[in-house]
Amino acid sequence: MSKPLTAKKIAAELVKLPGWAWEHDALAKTFEFADFRAALAFMVRAGFEAEELNHHPEWMNVYKTVAVRLSTHDAGGKVTALDVELARRFEKVLA
Repeated sequence: MSKPLTAKKIAAELVKLPGWAWEHDALAKTFEFADFRAALAFMVRAGFEAEELNHHPEWMNVYKTVAVRLSTHDAGGKVTALDVELARRFEKVLA
């Protein structure tokens, strides 16, 4: 079972994750792209990262935006180190 991060640790990690927020026990960010094709390409690339970690996001796509929420089910729906790592990987996908 994964261990939830403390509020202090989450705040420290968010400093290194521009645009991410801690909302309702999850890391959250809305990504904006030039068009649907770019948004979908991000989801595909990010999906491979999620699969590699065996940690899957809650996300939604509407046209050129992708809204992402990350929390860990086996930690009671709280934020864990795995969520932080996946957020980092999503940011690297954009680079």
